[in-house]
Amino acid sequence: MSDGKSTRQATVAREGPTVYVVDDDASMREALVDLFRSVGIEAISFGSAQAFVAGADLKRAGCILLDIRLPGLSGLDFQGQLERLGSTLPIIFMTGFGDIPMSVRAMKAGAVDFLTKPVRDQDVLDAVTAALDKDSRRREESAAWNTVAALVETLTPREREVMAAVVKGLMNKQIAFDLGISEITVKLHRGNVMRKMEVRSVADLVRKAELVEAAKPHRKS
Repeated sequence: MSDGKSTRQATVAREGPTVYVVDDDASMREALVDLFRSVGIEAISFGSAQAFVAGADLKRAGCILLDIRLPGLSGLDFQGQLERLGSTLPIIFMTGFGDIPMSVRAMKAGAVDFLTKPVRDQDVLDAVTAALDKDSRRREESAAWNTVAALVETLTPREREVMAAVVKGLMNKQIAFDLGISEITVKLHRGNVMRKMEVRSVADLVRKAELVEAAKPHRKS
């Protein structure tokens, strides 16, 4: 399967999660693509890391089945490059020459699985299913974070201060004292916060605030 054919496949592939097979063995690529499509999973193959970068959609839902030994850039080095490119696609490594240090390095860098050739079809399918599930969960969490972050952006600086105090469990009187404003003003700001954040209770507000804070360390600048 040529890289040119792979690029055309990327253009016509139907919407939905896609397994990107990156392996320099043409027969292996073809067999894997046929396997995935036989169970209803879209798959596109590439013969090198360079071909993948040129033809794949890194923002599309899916995962990468990546051979360790590739021409030019190795699979492990490519894993690092993908991270720098901002890719969050889960990676499953596959190799006929794997060893323990190599697999440890791959897993520490975030790989979902490390398969040694020859590998059973069911093992590949199980690994891909787990990777696609992981990608789906991450995308759902990211969408939820983006929704809440957009709501936070509608708050004024003072409303954000009031929200932070409410989330900490402070009463209106305490918030008024800490911010140097009247209790009535606090109530007004608090009402605006609840409305803009689209919540009906303090518990809901706390959950949304926690979602934003939990996601901050994982957001890329």
